[in-house]
Amino acid sequence: MLIRSIWTVSVDQPTTLPHSYGVELVKRLHQRMGREMLGEGCPPIAFSGLVGRTQWSPEGVTFYPEEPYEMVLSGLREGESKAIAQLDLGTALEFLGGVFRVSDRHDDVTYYESLYQVFVGNEPEGDRRIGLRFLTPTSFSQDRLNLPLPVPGLMFRSWLERWNAFSPVFLGEADLVGYLVEGVALSYYRTQTQTYRLPKGVVTGFRGEVTLNVVTRTDGLLANVAILLAQYGQFCGTGMKTRLGMGHTKIVNCEL
Repeated sequence: MLIRSIWTVSVDQPTTLPHSYGVELVKRLHQRMGREMLGEGCPPIAFSGLVGRTQWSPEGVTFYPEEPYEMVLSGLREGESKAIAQLDLGTALEFLGGVFRVSDRHDDVTYYESLYQVFVGNEPEGDRRIGLRFLTPTSFSQDRLNLPLPVPGLMFRSWLERWNAFSPVFLGEADLVGYLVEGVALSYYRTQTQTYRLPKGVVTGFRGEVTLNVVTRTDGLLANVAILLAQYGQFCGTGMKTRLGMGHTKIVNCEL
């Protein structure tokens, strides 16, 4: 089971929270769900923070009245998905002195087998373009360094590791990433770097839009696997620290 729950919230007055508010918020959400925030290799929950128009300053992050903000929680395996489905935030979310009124909730629920059948098993054909929007800072860990660049191979590796960790449908070993890199090219990007503050440090990531094109000679099955993994990225996020609000990913144009 997979779930992506999207809450729409707002504030009644300008509200400034610490830069690392997302860590405190996701900790509280885990507590309310009765889940531990363990240091697992592949986190079974992805979190977006509060996405919308904000102002960053030395004092913190400011949220504005009459502006809608989205908060997304995704569960990547059965237990976490059920906990998210049962999570009731009531009419308001209060933390760190801020009050965010809850106006809407939308749940996308599916299964690994269903995603695989739609994007691979049914053997769809057509235009091979994948448009992605990275809504929160996204970065990849490489040899103790962070790489804030939209490298296709690192995106696919990130998605594939999570898919194989939680899905009953095994897609392939690490060499699959090599085939994907040969068959899928970065054709457009418009990104900018942004720092993401954690309680014990700062990570630099990228935000913005990226387009991947499946090259003409690429086998249709491989193309479909690439699109499947990109679709899965909307649930699992991309890159490092997705549980803490980094790497929130959205499909903006993905056609077969």
